[in-house]
Amino acid sequence: MNDHPPSGPATRRGVVRGLVMGGIGAAALPPVSAGAQPAPAMTPPTPNRHPEHRSMATFTTRDGTSIYYKDWGSGTPVVFSHGWPLSSDAWEAQMVHLSSNGFRCIAHDRRGHGRSSQPFAGNDMDTYADDLYALMEHLDLRGAMMVGHSTGGGEVARVVGRHGTSRVAKAVLVSAVAPYLIRNEGSPEGVPLEVLDGLRASMLKDRSQLFRDFTTVFFGANRPGAQVSQGMRDSFWLQGMMGGLKNEYDCIKAFSETDLTADLRKMDIPVLVIHGDDDQVVPIAAAGMRSAKIAPRATLKVYPGGAHALTDVARDQLNADLLAFARS
Repeated sequence: MNDHPPSGPATRRGVVRGLVMGGIGAAALPPVSAGAQPAPAMTPPTPNRHPEHRSMATFTTRDGTSIYYKDWGSGTPVVFSHGWPLSSDAWEAQMVHLSSNGFRCIAHDRRGHGRSSQPFAGNDMDTYADDLYALMEHLDLRGAMMVGHSTGGGEVARVVGRHGTSRVAKAVLVSAVAPYLIRNEGSPEGVPLEVLDGLRASMLKDRSQLFRDFTTVFFGANRPGAQVSQGMRDSFWLQGMMGGLKNEYDCIKAFSETDLTADLRKMDIPVLVIHGDDDQVVPIAAAGMRSAKIAPRATLKVYPGGAHALTDVARDQLNADLLAFARS
């Protein structure tokens, strides 16, 4: 692995342009431009046992993997699942907002990401879902609202597909990879496999620089009038570099080549699908629009001009929509 930058800016631009052209961006790369009341429980909420001791912790899965998680607030549980290559930190703004409004917010670092341990094996959607459900069992969460962004949206769908809805009351899929990200006959708007192969090659060549470059399309910083701070970019890079190379490399296959169609069909709970119509990473036509048609009780909400990173670039709107759906 080479953690030094490529030889020059032209090389770096080539990496990002290749991603954008393929639909982990869907268009050519333009020049870069500069006191609510607590909600009623959806079902009887999970009792909080010694909440003063719950802020941050770890638990161990059946294969010995240590999973880090945050557990903030009291009330009906809301379980967050982050995108690639990030960590639970990506959800902090939403966790603060919902926990301040009467909800208990839980978010984990996926195996191989953030502060969780970095096992060589198990970097696949089935194991991700089993890990997350094991955490829900560990905390005895019931009547939860699950919220997943990007890869995390696929993880939420797979949790329901593998484990049912006995602990889940509703779900939100934000810029999610479901039902299937790769372009095929059934999804001509999907991402070409060669784009994902290029992403893997860039991971092995210079992961650090890839993450810096990827922030352009992730946040939509290449769009006129975009307001993307250097701090947002730096946070993405920092979270990405906390994970293991092998784990994040394997995760590309997990988020792009896992067919979640059957899982969506099993989501017989209220599902809110949120997607930006200018998502250059996970195209809305291949993902959000199709998911909303497959999940039996889904509602689609489109954010006009929204990039992939809605947790940051549409923070206020997303916070409001999550709170309203949680209270509904």
